[in-house]
Amino acid sequence: MKYTHWASWLGFLIVLLAGVIVWSLSVGASGIPAGKVIGILLQGGSPVEHSIICDIRLPRILMGLAIGGCLSLAGVILQGLFRNPLVEPYTLGISGGAALGVAANIALGISAVGAYTLPVSGLLGAGAVIVFLYFSSLRTGPVKLQGLLLNGVMISFIASSLVMLLMSIASSESLHGIVFWMMGSLGGADISFINFMLGLAFAALATGYAFCLPLNALALGEEEARHLGIPVEQVKKILFIFCAILTGICVSMAGMIGFVGLVVPHVMRRLVGTDHRILLGASFLGGAIFLVASDTLARVVIAPLELPVGVITGIVGGSIFIYALAKKGGAEHA
Repeated sequence: MKYTHWASWLGFLIVLLAGVIVWSLSVGASGIPAGKVIGILLQGGSPVEHSIICDIRLPRILMGLAIGGCLSLAGVILQGLFRNPLVEPYTLGISGGAALGVAANIALGISAVGAYTLPVSGLLGAGAVIVFLYFSSLRTGPVKLQGLLLNGVMISFIASSLVMLLMSIASSESLHGIVFWMMGSLGGADISFINFMLGLAFAALATGYAFCLPLNALALGEEEARHLGIPVEQVKKILFIFCAILTGICVSMAGMIGFVGLVVPHVMRRLVGTDHRILLGASFLGGAIFLVASDTLARVVIAPLELPVGVITGIVGGSIFIYALAKKGGAEHA
């Protein structure tokens, strides 16, 4: 019965993701009927419509699928690891380091060399934070999760302050570039970056499933997990570094797209339960659905202009989170 329930939810989410993808391909400044979209994908069509779908809209959808799935996966793992529902990938300070790297790149004019320098700079910034956290909290002795969390929050504050410093002395053109990047965007990605992110997303999902049973054990508490034979300290270090690297890559590629790693795991936990054998896959699919849908809304809500996708995820994700908390509070008092 349990496995039938899980299969039903996964099937529903896969169908919903397919529907969101078709909807995203069909709407925009040049509307194309959904039936025609499927025909163009399978058999080709007019050069203009084929270019709109395959060269403009499909790459954004694939990037959204990969980024949304990775951020949500990192969120659900970190919430299970810290046993704290308010933890998300950006809490760790990794995103702050990536933002600082990209802001420095834009302010110094390095991005003029090539667009590829932006994700490289973001990765260097995120990598510096990961190295700092490793040597300060992970290298020796037991991992103190609360101390790690506080270090991440402080790094976020420091990085945000340094980014604001760069913004205050940057030219107006550089300032616009920094602000736009920080609000997130899925457009303009090179096909090599998209292929890399898709490969990373599915590799990350497989890695997450390799640790689904230790995550279930850790949900009972560290002592109980040790009694069940789980190498708790080793698992905590591996999962933290895994989520930190995953977050750093996502932020470097698409900017700071908030609420995906916080809201989606909450929603999926209410729908499918807390068992990570189903929660990991459901959260991955849910993150992909949420980000692709949000990016589509960002493209069409004030067309022909485009909103940064982070604006939509912030408004929609924040509203969903407040509603879920209010509903949970009402249920507890009933």
